[in-house]
Amino acid sequence: MARSAEATASIAAPLEVVWAVMLDLDRYPDWNPFVVQVDGPAGGRGVTTRERITRLEPPGAARRATLEYDFGGPLATLGLVRGRRLQEVEQGPPGSTRYRTAERLHGLLAFAAPIGRVQDGFERHAAALKARAEAVHAGTA
Repeated sequence: MARSAEATASIAAPLEVVWAVMLDLDRYPDWNPFVVQVDGPAGGRGVTTRERITRLEPPGAARRATLEYDFGGPLATLGLVRGRRLQEVEQGPPGSTRYRTAERLHGLLAFAAPIGRVQDGFERHAAALKARAEAVHAGTA
């Protein structure tokens, strides 16, 4: 049984700015409520996961970019819960970018995955990315 979560945002900043914010891993703790640290243990509350980037397509002539990665850890290794998170940005009307993130969880224990928490995290992440990219674009971040 597969379960999924998805969130979107319309961001008032150019594609290149949004993409740069997405790839600035050192700054994630400053703005990202879903992923608070990218390397090493986070400490405190939360869940530590290991993910592997499976696709990284920077902005090009198509005016879109993609970052995709697989959920890792013991549950994935055993095939109990697997997931692949997709993050896409696409140039919208001049000066704006459309952001979309989605993940489909599958495996024997996917039915027990806290999909509501994942959905909430995705929505908070999309809103925070919007706020951060717009602040960077405006020169206030």
